[in-house]
Amino acid sequence: MTDTLDPTVLSVETDQLAVNTLRFLAADMVEAANSGHPGMPMGAAPMAWTLWSRHLRHDPADPQWPDRDRFVLSAGHGSALLYGLLHTFGYDLPVDELRNFRQLGSRTPGHPEFGDTPGVESTTGPLGQGLAMSVGMALAERMMHARYPELTDHHTYAIVGDGCLMEGVSHEAASFAGHHRLGRLVVLWDDNDITIDGNVARASSDDQLARFEAYGWHTEQVLDGTDIAAIDAAITRAKADPRPSFIAVRTVIGAGAPGIEGTSKAHGAPLGESVLAETKALAGWDHAPFTVPASVQEVAAQWVQLGEQAHAVWREKAAALRKTAPDRAAEFHRVQAGTVPAGLGEALRATVGDAPRATRQSSQACLDAARGVMPELVGGSADLSGSTGTVCGDVVSRDDFSASAIAFGIREFGMAAIMNGMSLHGGFRAFGSTFLVFADYLRPALRLSALMRQPVVYVLTHDSVAVGEDGPTHQPVEHVESLRLIPGLQVLRPANDAETAEAWRLALERTDGPTALILSRQALPQDPPTKFDGHSPVTVEIVATGSEVALAADAAEVLRADGVGVRVVSPLDRSRYVPDPSATVVSIEAGSTSAWSGIADVAIGIDTFGASGPGGEVLAHFGLTTDAVVSRIRAHLVRAIEN
Repeated sequence: MTDTLDPTVLSVETDQLAVNTLRFLAADMVEAANSGHPGMPMGAAPMAWTLWSRHLRHDPADPQWPDRDRFVLSAGHGSALLYGLLHTFGYDLPVDELRNFRQLGSRTPGHPEFGDTPGVESTTGPLGQGLAMSVGMALAERMMHARYPELTDHHTYAIVGDGCLMEGVSHEAASFAGHHRLGRLVVLWDDNDITIDGNVARASSDDQLARFEAYGWHTEQVLDGTDIAAIDAAITRAKADPRPSFIAVRTVIGAGAPGIEGTSKAHGAPLGESVLAETKALAGWDHAPFTVPASVQEVAAQWVQLGEQAHAVWREKAAALRKTAPDRAAEFHRVQAGTVPAGLGEALRATVGDAPRATRQSSQACLDAARGVMPELVGGSADLSGSTGTVCGDVVSRDDFSASAIAFGIREFGMAAIMNGMSLHGGFRAFGSTFLVFADYLRPALRLSALMRQPVVYVLTHDSVAVGEDGPTHQPVEHVESLRLIPGLQVLRPANDAETAEAWRLALERTDGPTALILSRQALPQDPPTKFDGHSPVTVEIVATGSEVALAADAAEVLRADGVGVRVVSPLDRSRYVPDPSATVVSIEAGSTSAWSGIADVAIGIDTFGASGPGGEVLAHFGLTTDAVVSRIRAHLVRAIEN
């Protein structure tokens, strides 16, 4: 099959008509909603049309085809451009959805939302993260190609804006991509020199081409963003280069809109009825709103046919693999479906031992066991694998993508966003790790994991002031509680080997959202669950998580000797905990008590920053000892009797 259109269907006139189609679909959407961003779509339409009509290999009839090219609109505020493309190229996005742009319940939300709109590969809008996720997709493509070369060979494309490049995550991700020589990644920069507040020069004078060259990228520059032939040639050269490619395309925001084009006025407000009408008249556009002319539909349909043909060839390859290597074919389809193999739970339970150890070490054992049955489990750390218990064999490099360990470097935000891209790509279960206190660096990407319902696993260790001598800069206090505030994030804080194994099982069997594993630096006892059960009648229920469960158990033993009926509860996931309404509830967690105070009668924790010193001494300083806990509980019981 050919991968180019019959040149007779392409012409300067048709291309210009198609560009205007995309421009005015976007402007019509924003005008109908009286809300949105028309400027970016109007300026970037030529590069988007060039990419989609000449390079992007896809099949709208099957948006989940594993070997399709990926397209990420990192400048997500220009969502109307993406919706216009999807509608024009035949995705299940009828014109009524364009008319309902930004309306409640529509499939055309204000920023692209993964799962809401067929053909949208990722949620974007928080600037820079789309670029970083595209790096993750490109990494996943190379890693899948190393494992299944017969079935994986595609490109990842992204359009970014000035804001994407200013955000720090763009540095982290672009540096990673250049280092790993991700040559199937092509990024087009909508170089319109405008941000919300005005000209880019007010805040930045970066030489972006030199910057990306320094990262090890191939770079191109197109000085006229309406020159489709030049854009096409630049993309063609980019695809032939073994390095990731960055193409700067000089555009005009709000192109064609009198009095608005080239200014920040075009960014985030409707053009207005009169300006839109004048813009259409100047462009010779006499079609009704939301129209895709027949000749544009024809070109789009013929390009889609080429994608359908490529998909058919891929199906033949998949069928051939099922005949020649049925086990490999079955494994490919299993990992694409995200199905957890049989034997995972048994493998994890086999890691449970008797000797005290830190839950980060328990987690390393679980990771090793899980990888034995889930080869798609890949990931690494922000340069902390040994400390966080996330060592997993050979490291992926530009020369060998068949490995499972990823050296993300000291790039927490980039790591998390790259993991999101890998998860969105499919075929892998991604995990990443750092110290819990540094979860703040990656939180925006973790939030997107939850928003997109991606089953990414975050391994967050050194989970309390027990970190000790490194002091309050490295001692998390508010972090566990703040993570619990993120909708859809499963937060698990295990107390021993058995709970760590269960936490990993829950994380890996979950397919509709991310999990944060909160793990200790210090060794914890392997107390059997029976030690945590009190005797009737229960008058005190002590609820604790992680490293404080052993403390709760010790305090309970002292209180039982006084004749107090005590039950100890270790909720791996606090959201599932239901307090006993007939008992005095005491919570113990070496962190913020803000939410525990609404659950427990006595909330024992830490509501200030930590302190530098040996871990045990720091815990004692904050009252996290058996004697101190028992004293708090006794004092409360006495007051309750007196009252």
